[in-house]
Amino acid sequence: MLVENDGITENPNKLAGDYLNARRAELAQFAMHRQYSQQPELESGYSERQKIHALEDMNYHLQYLAEAVTRESPLLFEDYLRWLKVFLPRVGVGEGDVVNSLAAVKETLSEMMPVELAVLPTRYLAEGMIRMTTLPGDLPTVLGESAPMALLATQYLNSLLRADRRTASRLILEDVEKGASVRDLYLGVFQPVQLEIGRLWQLGKITVAQEHFCTAATQMVMSQLYPLIFRQERNGRTFVASCISGELHEIGLRFVADFFEMDGWDTYYLGANVPTTAIISSLKEQKADLLGISATMPFHLSKVEALIRDVRQSEVGRRVKIMVGGYPFTLDPDLWSKVGADGSARDAQEAVRVGEQLLAE
Repeated sequence: MLVENDGITENPNKLAGDYLNARRAELAQFAMHRQYSQQPELESGYSERQKIHALEDMNYHLQYLAEAVTRESPLLFEDYLRWLKVFLPRVGVGEGDVVNSLAAVKETLSEMMPVELAVLPTRYLAEGMIRMTTLPGDLPTVLGESAPMALLATQYLNSLLRADRRTASRLILEDVEKGASVRDLYLGVFQPVQLEIGRLWQLGKITVAQEHFCTAATQMVMSQLYPLIFRQERNGRTFVASCISGELHEIGLRFVADFFEMDGWDTYYLGANVPTTAIISSLKEQKADLLGISATMPFHLSKVEALIRDVRQSEVGRRVKIMVGGYPFTLDPDLWSKVGADGSARDAQEAVRVGEQLLAE
C-alpha cells in the first residue's frame, strides 16, 4: 500500500522507518517507563548505570527495527535478536527481560504511532518475541575440523590471540613456500579467522582491544602477500572500493579488492570514512567500471542507499556498475536491490564473478 502525501506517493514502510528514527529517543523513554511500570522490581533493582544501559538497549531495539521496516526485511531484525540472545547473558540480562522489553516497545508503538504506519513494526516485534524464545543461545565455531585449512587457521588464530604476530606471519609465509595459493589462504585462513574473532568477542571471550589487534595483524600479514597479488596480468578493468561513511569494519572489503586485483583488475581501495564527493571524483579519475560499497552494520543501510543515489545522479554514474556487500547483504539475499545496487556477493570470490557478470550485461 502506498500513501498519498501532498500529491506524492510514498511507501508507508519507509515513512514508518523515518518515524521510528526521528522519534527514537522519545519512544525509547516511553517504552522504558512502560516496562518499569510492568516490572517494578527492575527499576528498584537496577543501579543508575544499569538503567542507562537498559535505555540504550531500548534505543537499539528501535534503531534496528527502523532499518528492518524501511527495507521490509524481517531477517535484519531477527538477526539483531539472535545477537541479543547470545550477547545479553554476558551482562546479566535474561531472555524474559528482553522479551518484556520488546513487548513494551510494541505497546508503545501501538499507542503512539499512526495506525497505518504501525502495522509492520508491531508485526516484526510480535514475531520477534516468539522467535526470541527459539533462537539458539550459542554461536558454533567456523573453524571445525572439517573446514578447509582448519589446522593452519587454528594455529594462526592462536598466534594472534597470544599477540604473536611473528609466528602468525611465519605460518602463512611458510605455507606459501609449500605451494599454497594466496586465494586459498584468504578463503581458508584469513576469512574464517576474522569470523571466529567476531564470534569470540560476541561471546565475551576476547576484548575489543584483542579484536582490533587481530584484525590489524591480519592486514599486516596480507600486505606481505601483495608482491604475489600484483604479478597478475591486467585485464583493462578498474574497480573502486569504499566502505560507507562511519563504517569501521573495512577488512572484508580489502579482501574483495585483493581478489579483483588477483583477477587482473586495477583496484583503487578507498577504505573507510570517505566523503561521497571524493568517491565520485575517484570514479571519474580512475575511469572506473565497477564501484564496490561495503557496510557491516544494518543501521548504515540508509547511507548506502544515499551514496548509490548520489552516484547514479552524477555524470559517471550513468556508466559505472554498483555492487554492495557486507554482513546485512548476506542475511537478506534481496537487500541489494532494495538499496538500488546492481548486484551483491557473499564473499570475495563471488564478488569477482558478479562483477564480471555485471559488466557483461
